[in-house]
Parts: sequence; C-alpha cells; structure tokens
Amino acid sequence: MIAQVIVDVSAYPVDRPFDYLVPQNMEQLIEAGCRVKVPFGHRDVLGFVVGFVDETDVPQNKLKQVSKLLDIEPVITPEMLAMSKWMTHKTLCYEIDALQVMLPSALRAKYEKNVQLLVELNQIDPQLAAQFGQKTVVPYKKFENAQLLEVLKSSIKKQQLQTVTVVKQQGKMKSVRKFEVQDDAQQLQTINEQLSNRAKKQKQAIEWLSNHIGERFTPQELLKQAGISASVLKAIAELGVGRFIDEETYRDPFSHEVGHTKALQLTEEQSTALSDITTTMNQQKATTFLLHGVTGSGKTEVYLQAIQKTINEGKEAIVLVPEISLTPMMTERFRGRFGELVAVMHSGLSQGEKYDEWRKIQRGEVKVVVGARSAIFAPFTNVGLIILDEEHESTYKQEDTPRYHARDVAIWRSEFYNCPVILGSATPALESFARAQKGVYHLLSLKQRAKSQALPVVEIVDMRDELHKGNRSMFSISLAEAIRQRLERKEQMVLFLNRRGYSSFVLCRDCGTVVQCQNCDISLTYHRSSEKLRCHYCGYEEHVPTECPECQSEHIRFFGTGTQKIESEIYKVFPEARVIRMDVDTTRQKGAHERLLEDFGAGKADILLGTQMIAKGLDFPNITLVGVMSADTSLNLPDFRAAEKTYQLLTQVSGRAGRHELPGEVIIQTYTPEHYAIELAQAQIFEPFYDQEMTLRRRFAYPPYFYVVLIQISHEDVMKAAEYAGLASDFVRQNLSNQVQLIGPTAASISRIQNRYRYQCLIKYKREPQLNDVLKKLIKLYRTDWIKKGVLMTVDLDPSSF
Repeated sequence: MIAQVIVDVSAYPVDRPFDYLVPQNMEQLIEAGCRVKVPFGHRDVLGFVVGFVDETDVPQNKLKQVSKLLDIEPVITPEMLAMSKWMTHKTLCYEIDALQVMLPSALRAKYEKNVQLLVELNQIDPQLAAQFGQKTVVPYKKFENAQLLEVLKSSIKKQQLQTVTVVKQQGKMKSVRKFEVQDDAQQLQTINEQLSNRAKKQKQAIEWLSNHIGERFTPQELLKQAGISASVLKAIAELGVGRFIDEETYRDPFSHEVGHTKALQLTEEQSTALSDITTTMNQQKATTFLLHGVTGSGKTEVYLQAIQKTINEGKEAIVLVPEISLTPMMTERFRGRFGELVAVMHSGLSQGEKYDEWRKIQRGEVKVVVGARSAIFAPFTNVGLIILDEEHESTYKQEDTPRYHARDVAIWRSEFYNCPVILGSATPALESFARAQKGVYHLLSLKQRAKSQALPVVEIVDMRDELHKGNRSMFSISLAEAIRQRLERKEQMVLFLNRRGYSSFVLCRDCGTVVQCQNCDISLTYHRSSEKLRCHYCGYEEHVPTECPECQSEHIRFFGTGTQKIESEIYKVFPEARVIRMDVDTTRQKGAHERLLEDFGAGKADILLGTQMIAKGLDFPNITLVGVMSADTSLNLPDFRAAEKTYQLLTQVSGRAGRHELPGEVIIQTYTPEHYAIELAQAQIFEPFYDQEMTLRRRFAYPPYFYVVLIQISHEDVMKAAEYAGLASDFVRQNLSNQVQLIGPTAASISRIQNRYRYQCLIKYKREPQLNDVLKKLIKLYRTDWIKKGVLMTVDLDPSSF
C-alpha cells in the first residue's frame, strides 16, 4: 500500500504529493485526510495523506516508509481535500498552505530540534556532558545558549551525538482527574466484608460509593460528599473500589450563561425573504442570496429562522461575521436561540479553546458555527446553510498566503453541498450588487426597519465653516450641543474615528520634519498612555523626542487626531461624561471586547468611542446619537474603493442610532461635504450611490467592469526592488494579449515597510484565458531564481486594497 503525502514544506520543487510505503500495522488505520510523520531529507516532517496508489515510479529500494500515524480519524474531510486543490489553483498558493489554513493552529506542527546521546556520557566533551545531566535527549537550544555549537558539531561528526527533529502538535487535550467507582456491586460488597472492622472510615466510604455504582467524581467532590480524607480515598482505590482516570473535558470560551430566546414575529419583507431561502433549501439548490436590508431591518432574525429550519432538517450552518468585536454579540444571540448547539471560532480564543471548539464541530456535537473568516473551514460534513454577515467587509479577504476570499470559499462549499449562501449587508460590495442586478445572485430586499422606526436624521457639518467661526475644537458646535443634551437626558452615544493613538504625527514647526519610523516609510503615531511614538505597520517604538532630530529645535508639536486624543478632549469639555474607548490598544487582552460592550450595555458609560470595530453590529436601545469625528480619513486613501468604503462606513455607523423606541440622530463632521459619498450617506439609500460609483468605475476600467491583479515586489535594496518589478511587468506584458492593461511598476503608496522597499504593478483585464498560466510561469521564475536574490513577490488575484 502506497500513500501519497503532501509534506509540510513550502517550497516550489516540493509542491506535489510524495509516495511513501504504508507499514502493515497501519494499513487498516490510515485514511486520506490523516496527518502523518514522514522522513523527508534528514528529518521527520508532518504530512497530509491525500490519496493512495498501487504502483509508483520510485525504485523499491528508495521508497521510504511512513514513520508515524498522527490521526486515527482524518482531520481533513474528502470535501476539504477537493477544496485544497481548488484553492491552490484559485489563489496560486502551495497545496500545503491550502491544507494548513483549514486547520486550527493547535493542530499545526511544532518542530523541536533535540540532541541525542549515542555513546556513554564519559566519552564526550565534558562541556557537552554537563548539558545532558541524567538525560540522553536534550533540546538543541541548550547548546546554542551555552555557545557550544562548534564543540557539538565535532561530536556529531565523530558520531557520538546526533540531532533529531521531533514533530509535536501545538494544542493539547484538556483533561480532569476523576475517580470512577467500580461498576460491580457484588465486588464492592466482597471488598467491604473482607475489610477489618477497625477500618471504619474505609467501610463508611465503600457503603456510600455502593449507592453510586459506575459514577465518576472529582476527588474534591468525593472528599466533600462522602466525608472522607484523601488518604482514605487512596487506600480504597488500592483495594479496587474504583480507579483514577483522566476524563477529557472542553475549555469553555463563553464568559457567562445566556437566557433562552424565542423566534420573533417577522415583517412581511422578512417573511418573503425567508420563504425564498427555505424554498431553495427544499429544492437542494446552490443559490447565492444577497440580503440587502437597511440598518435595523432585522437581517439577523432572518438568519436565525433560516438556521432553525436547517437544524430541523438535521443539517449544519456556518455564520461568518467580519470583526472579532462582533463575534461576542452575534454568538450571544445565536446561543440564546440554539443553546449548546453553537460553537465559536475566532482569533480571540486561546489555542486550547480553538482546538476544543474545532473538535466539537468535527465530532458533530454542535450544529452552528459562529466565527470570523477562518470559520468558513469548519469541518462540518452536512452543511445546509452558509451566512456572511456584513458581506462587504474587506476582513473576509485573507492578506497572507493563501489569499482566499471567504465569500468565494462559501460559494464553493454551497455548490458542493447544494445549499444556499446568504450574503447580508446594508451596504453591499459593488461587485455583489452588480451580480445581483445581473441575476447571478438572487436579490432579497428589506427596505423598512423591523420595528418600523424611522432611520436616524443625518446632519453634515462643514468643518471649514467651524474654523471660519473661530471654533478650533474637535467638536463642531452642533455635535457639542447634541452630546450635552444626551448627557442631560441620560441617553447613550457613539463617537467614531477611524484612527487610534493620540496624534497622527509629530512635526517640528521650525524645519517641518515629521518623525518617521526607522523601518517604514510612514510617520510614527503618538500614544499618550505609554508616552511613546509607535509604528502601526511594524510595531517599532521610540520615546517622544524633546527636540527635533534634524534641527534640534524645541518646537515639536503633535498634529492630527486619534482616539486617545478625543478621549482626553471629551473629559476636558464634558468632565461628567463616562467614556469607554474601543480600539486595538484597549482590546489587546483576551475577553476585552466582551467586557467593554457588556459595560456599555449595562449603562456604565455614556459614550462609546472607537475605531471601525464599533461601526457595525452594535444594537443597544439607549443609543440616540452617533458622531463621526472625521469622515475624510478613509476618503483620501490612494485606492479606487475609497469612496465605497467611506459610504459603507458612514452608513453602517449611522445605523447604530435609534434602533429601538428612542429616535436617532447622526452628525458627520467633514472637510469635504460636497463629496458624493458623504452626500449620499446622508440619505442612507444605497441605489443612487451604486449608480454614481458604477459610472466612475466604468469610466476608469475598475471592478466590477474589469478584474484586477496586484503584483507586489519587495527588496531591502530600492534599486533591486525597482529592477525586479520591471522584470515582472515586462514578463506579463510580453506573454499576455494587448487587451490587458498594465499599470506600473510604481512605488507602493507606503514605499517601505520593515526595511523592505515595495514596488507594484496592476493588471486590468476583462477576459484573459492565458492569465493563470502566465502568472504561474512568473511565480515559477520567482520561486526558482529571484527568491535566491532576496526578492519577495506576492500575486493577489483579487486585491481588497492597494
């Protein structure tokens, strides 16, 4: 029996299955989708079995054996093996990368390098012998730390020692120590009768345990309930009354219990949408629905009732949310409806929690998964429904290899299982809405809010006028007045700014020098809490200078505004206000998202101030005011989607106000009130924005009228980066048809990150049958030659940003 194995090595010549002989003792156990340990070169590596063959081209004497089988049950389903082939083609990645992304990090391999003793301890160098002590195998790091690598190398040459690679799994199963009572009542009675009458405590314990035949208790429970000591428990265990075992248990990722909720009465629009979805479920058709509903129109209730039908049919559902901050709120709503049938998957869980949730799904103990992008790979085998909430969000696109989009994977899985996909959004991506208009997706519309409340009143404030009036504060007169009114009425509000930190940059007023990151071509952001300047790209930090590094002037000033600065300003202007700030800095700790949102929901704060993590999904009855501090932040990005992202963000954040009985108000502060994205966000109607933006996209040949591919080259030497970017664009230009537009190569908008200079070129095309083949040849050229020169190249077939 010969297994075909994809090995855990990301390298171009290795991107194919390798043949390994299956030992006889494994033949009945090994299956496609299992992980194995196999010899590769001079070490053991992890591998995935992707199939079996009867014959091989490898000579019999060179065919190596599988060293170890890591799974009795496959961790990769047959569906996922097929999906990995599709992802490899779709995203131009290595097959091992496609397989690895489907597993939680806990199941990925951890390689440890050890040194093994082959001779008697007294035969090796005393310095090395001291590192071993009583052991025969010790970590390689010990010799590295003791600076003994040269001595170690000579001992390895003399065959006194050898290095061995140990492949371990990163996650461990959690277990609880329990005492299992003997399940034979007769045996217990016999033991009791044979005991001396002086062993009163032991007899008393056995009599108590006779009423709990075959049950399991933790030692603490037993000591308390049976009223015995630890020494008595140990003694009766030795007599055979029971035995100590390690019982597997799951880590609980949920911070608290949730009360059960009932299905709500649907509006006419919601009923129509649900009816269309359930019809395709009954017909077992792979249909993609675009559920386009205004903010507060009750999209989540449609999801919940569609999932209930899925569960009733014995099938499973996957629900994706874009932000980790949304996951706790969504999970609570789903747990309230479906209880223990819900598992959660996102990056905020510990490695152990991810592992346990994944195993619950794999074992079929849950029916619904709620999570961020990676939850799309939940190992269900009978999927009946897939939902992407806020489908327009760029977080659904993976920025590292493999560069997949969760929406594409969802549609692939729906076609595999013949089930519907629901893409829900108040502000759909232009590509999705265009597909719905063409009939590729099925459009479902919710034009009214679920409780028939009016949409919030939106006011746009021109900050240029505020400056002319002499108001240099961050708060316009109308926003300051609105905040004051809400504080008096004990109502809550949301203030939104898409920039964390205290100031955007630090500038010398004498010579104009802006303090830059030493590794990236970007200014450092001032963080007041730590009194440090920090780069948001590479993490570099330095203390705030007291004088200009160029001209030594002391006229250093902070410019721009971040969430920290607004927080301190609020306390100056409204000292009585209670503020919760939500950004990357305040939500670093595990469980911080849940804690902050719980506090706000419990009325422990008047103002929720934050970045885009608060722009969507929040549903608090007492929020009556939303203030957008600066609508221009995302508008001025060098990206063709800048207007679309601004419109989406403004509409989403506006939708947080007035979702219940109290009316809502939104105040948007901007320096460009005449921009169509801002003007149309005021009306909160998507279609006029869609029409205007599509006109511009057609004129400038951008998606959805054209497809785009982004090729990015980076190198530590700026000349080399430019040279290889030129070679890449020449290669593409020579091998593709003249229907293709090629822009570049040009320096990236942030031309240096982590000391690497970045150049990029953009391919625009409508139809180009040769494209994938040409890009594969370019990647082959890069992987076999350019990579040795220190060049890094990425090819993104569907870039979410530039």
